[in-house]
Amino acid sequence: MKVVAIIQGRMSSTRLPGKILADIGGQPMLSRVYVRTARAKTLNEVIFATTTDASDDPVAEYCDFSGIPLTRGSLFDVLDRYYQAAKESKADVVVRITADCPVIDPELIDNVVNTLLEDEYDFVCNRLPPPWNRTYPIGLDVEACTFKVLVKAWKEAKEPQHREHAMPYFYEGVQLSMMSRQLSEGTSPRGFRIALLHHTTDFGDYRWTVDTPEDLEFMREVYSRFDGRDDFTWKEVLDLVHDNPELAKINAGVQHKTLKDIDERATGN
Repeated sequence: MKVVAIIQGRMSSTRLPGKILADIGGQPMLSRVYVRTARAKTLNEVIFATTTDASDDPVAEYCDFSGIPLTRGSLFDVLDRYYQAAKESKADVVVRITADCPVIDPELIDNVVNTLLEDEYDFVCNRLPPPWNRTYPIGLDVEACTFKVLVKAWKEAKEPQHREHAMPYFYEGVQLSMMSRQLSEGTSPRGFRIALLHHTTDFGDYRWTVDTPEDLEFMREVYSRFDGRDDFTWKEVLDLVHDNPELAKINAGVQHKTLKDIDERATGN
């Protein structure tokens, strides 16, 4: 089974344009996410997937310079971007990571992938949007699916939120049952077998992603506290935030986007 992580990112972010090349502790955020993702033991390959839009030419140049494998695809149809990248890489399992998560943890990636492989789920994640409850901080998000079901979604999904957010087609409408304190599972109305991983303590309100200037300030502060290290774990970040509560106040007022937030440029509105 070839397991490929595909990191999605583009320069034309609506709330913080250019963020994926923003400096965090001396490296672009894109690089931070790539390096941390690549440390996951279950992955055979990591690819950065940006768009064919001219605004993402600097991303292509940076990846070429840094030796980061790159594919380019649709600006707004992220599901197609994933499908094309996965097809090109001959992936059996696709792991979705977003380029605005510079403290992504390789151990959490491995947890998701191992759950999918060991129990033969179609889709496994460590977070789902409301109405489901998340227990890991925002910014540690990992989703994984088999290539087989990705093809099915690519062929069948028509709604804008399915195309732009890549994987809601799998879990939309699913009823989950707690199998243990760390796992819920269920079968979606479309017949996909779904699993959601939980942390035993709920940290789902913690915000460790970069979508606004406040988020970027927070993340720069986090990296500055580790004295040049980039291999710190998410639990070390947790300890840091608990020991320095003023850090969480930096981006406490930022509202997280939802599946209903669709880029209006994609629909022509």
